Amino acid sequence: MNAILETPAVASAEIARLIERELAPRVAAIDLDGEYPEAFLRAFGRLGGFAGVVAAGFGGNGRGLTDTIEQMAKVGETCLSTAFTVWCQTACARYIQLSGNAALQAELLPGLADGTLLGGTGLSNTLKSCCEIERFRLSARRVDGGYEIDGTLPWVSNLGDEHVFVTGCPVEGDGRLVFFAVRCDQTGFRLVEGAHFTALEGTRTLACQFRGVRIDDRRVLAHPDEAAAYLARIQPGMILAQLGMGIGLVRDCIRLIEQTDRSHGHINCHETDQAAELRDALAAAEAGTFRLAARLDAGPAADELPALLLEVLRLRLAGGELSLRAAQAAMLHQGARGYLRTATAQRRLREAYFIAIVTPALKHLRREIARREGLLAAG
Repeated sequence: MNAILETPAVASAEIARLIERELAPRVAAIDLDGEYPEAFLRAFGRLGGFAGVVAAGFGGNGRGLTDTIEQMAKVGETCLSTAFTVWCQTACARYIQLSGNAALQAELLPGLADGTLLGGTGLSNTLKSCCEIERFRLSARRVDGGYEIDGTLPWVSNLGDEHVFVTGCPVEGDGRLVFFAVRCDQTGFRLVEGAHFTALEGTRTLACQFRGVRIDDRRVLAHPDEAAAYLARIQPGMILAQLGMGIGLVRDCIRLIEQTDRSHGHINCHETDQAAELRDALAAAEAGTFRLAARLDAGPAADELPALLLEVLRLRLAGGELSLRAAQAAMLHQGARGYLRTATAQRRLREAYFIAIVTPALKHLRREIARREGLLAAG
């Protein structure tokens, strides 16, 4: 590994310079033209930006979700599309890290940790289907030495012909799930261009077609008898890490408000949300996020995970609501200048809506919180 990763403060400074030099000048192209920031992601990986969720034995630095969320937030202060691809990459790595598949860990984690291999997460449909929000789009059939997968996932992000991603689906005749890693260049699998979005166009979000795709047992992260425990392990960190995007966005919205108020404070003082109030709310969100990240990094026992997940869901909901609030405040404080096609404020507002609708969406979070609170009360 690069020696620079041995000193966190030095690595952090290098990442800040990379963001300023390579990412900031490309934000408009990423947002408006759908440019995929591949060169930045690979450089970010070389500096250790993805390495926190990967153990040192597999090429990471083992600093955990705490480090990953902070690195994501730094990227999110400049570009939420790119911060989302960081989340996809680190979520993919963490799914593999938390599996019991040592051979697959050795094969994939070093590349995911340093950015030589890029990856996505295809668990949106899995999670929503487990909550009976939508139907499963994939099915698996057990065959000798593995599974055959059929179906289509409509939207999976941070993908390319040589990328990998993780997904899960029910097994025919069993009903329980199997989780596995997919290589985008394998036989029977195809990436398809789909819808175009009002934001997050630079995230390589594509449809994934499976036509008898064989997944050998060596690429399985959890077989049906392991799937429930595996999902319980990965889900809290997957959802909590999304707050890195929101933290970065809110930080920049506060900056936009303060920037505008230097010349327009005399009128902006009448706006409902002010920078000081948003800063206090952000400080509380950051404290809660890093507290829960530390608990997850410590490796909670299986019986602690249900209550911990409920805390994560509540905080993720609050973070999504704060993102909307801060982005609207930035837009209103900036006024007409924020309404220009290339203005940061209107981009931040579009990005905040993404935080509110990406799985788990705010309505999904509210539904799941109410369900889990009811289960706890009944118990």
